[in-house]
Amino acid sequence: MQTPPSDDPIWRFIEDETRRQENHLELIASENHTSSEVMAAMGTALTDKYAEGYPGRRYYGGCEHVDEVERLCRDRAKAVFGSEAANVQPHSGTQANIGALMALLEAGDRVLAMSLDHGGHLSHGHPKNFSGLFYEFHAYGVERESELLDMDKIRAQALELRPRLLMAGASAYSRTIDFEAFASIAQECGAQLMVDMAHIAGLVAAGVHPSPVPHADVVTMTTHKTLRGPRGGLIVCTKDQIKAINSRTFPGNQGGPFMHMIAAKAIALREASEPAFRTYGAAVKKNAGLLANTLSEGGLRIVSGGTDNHLMLVDVSAVGLTGAEAEDVLGQVSITCNKNLIPYDTQPPMKASGIRIGTAAVTSRGLGEPEMVRMGKAICDVLRAPTDASVAQRVRSQVKELTEAFPIRATVPS
Repeated sequence: MQTPPSDDPIWRFIEDETRRQENHLELIASENHTSSEVMAAMGTALTDKYAEGYPGRRYYGGCEHVDEVERLCRDRAKAVFGSEAANVQPHSGTQANIGALMALLEAGDRVLAMSLDHGGHLSHGHPKNFSGLFYEFHAYGVERESELLDMDKIRAQALELRPRLLMAGASAYSRTIDFEAFASIAQECGAQLMVDMAHIAGLVAAGVHPSPVPHADVVTMTTHKTLRGPRGGLIVCTKDQIKAINSRTFPGNQGGPFMHMIAAKAIALREASEPAFRTYGAAVKKNAGLLANTLSEGGLRIVSGGTDNHLMLVDVSAVGLTGAEAEDVLGQVSITCNKNLIPYDTQPPMKASGIRIGTAAVTSRGLGEPEMVRMGKAICDVLRAPTDASVAQRVRSQVKELTEAFPIRATVPS
């Protein structure tokens, strides 16, 4: 870190967090490490510019340069995801979902989406979230035995409920979602289809995961997970939907856009269009499979038996731990993950029976097959002997070796 401009303690906190990231292996599936160029764009003069409205139609003067930034970002989004239209202003994935829901629905309309308890997201109908407060959400889930989505059952449920909107997408589902089947169900029951691909956006961009864009009316995403951009949201949609999407984003649920973040999104989208990113996406997916297999061979149960994307849910109840306990004991050896409900969990959310693990961030650091196997075995050792100080010390040393061999800023493309 460069010498801070003042002795304000906030700079010490930033330095502490930078050091923590360098010294820990980041396995939270919704986190990643940006390139230096993406990070640099977030600290530019664009942060000073207010630009309510859209390019060519702003409510403030002096927007001629930020207009070009936003136009380029939109063009890159459309090119990367093969969409007819894009809105790059959402401040987050949830803000993108709010804008999309407002564009597609009237208050009180019925929606069918994936249950949060089975891998969905708060903004897909949680009763205390905007989505659950303003719309009538119903949930589908995975089967108890297979822990997979059963499209025939979802079809039957949709035909019975006749929702105005069918939602697909998840924050903790490790298998490929059949977007074409969802589109067929939506058409059959007279619903529109919205897909939240926040977690898999980078895999879709890399061409290693099926895209929902050809099948959905609206697709929302975050830009900071597998897409490896700044923290923010993005919407792609058909030409028929963009006018409503735009008006429900601004002035519907946001004010002025964050132009520095839009610039950073544009850089991330350029990076996502390059051959190196396709290599990265394939490595993320391969690493996830290797890690899941290693954990399974070490006696840990992987929900649904494996993974088709960048993440996995690990049932830690089999080794006598709650997810909260597993998160804590792994944190003590500098491996960061998060507790997570597993399907049909008997524990409350703040304890949970599982942990969620993802490979996007460690792959950005450059970790590959040997490191996945080594890390997986270390995780198994710690979780099987959570109170053994000698195991903890050994794994902590192994993690230190890996973080020193693969420093973040030296390995993430710049």
